[in-house]
Amino acid sequence: MKRVVLYVKDKCPHCKDAQRYLDSKKIPYRLCNAKMQRGRKELDAIGARSVPVLKVGDRIMIGWNPGNFDKLYRS
Repeated sequence: MKRVVLYVKDKCPHCKDAQRYLDSKKIPYRLCNAKMQRGRKELDAIGARSVPVLKVGDRIMIGWNPGNFDKLYRS
């Protein structure tokens, strides 16, 4: 099983969609708030400037698209 990290901001509707999707599929993930120091530092290291960002194993997905996530998670 691949490790999933979801980077979010509190009022981001796409972030909430991604979180609801992962919960509905019972996919374990670490939630990381981009407004907190640790989250900002990790996003800076990735080079991402927007959320949501999903890190699946060592691969990065910026933005939310359930189909693209499924492909990334299964590959």
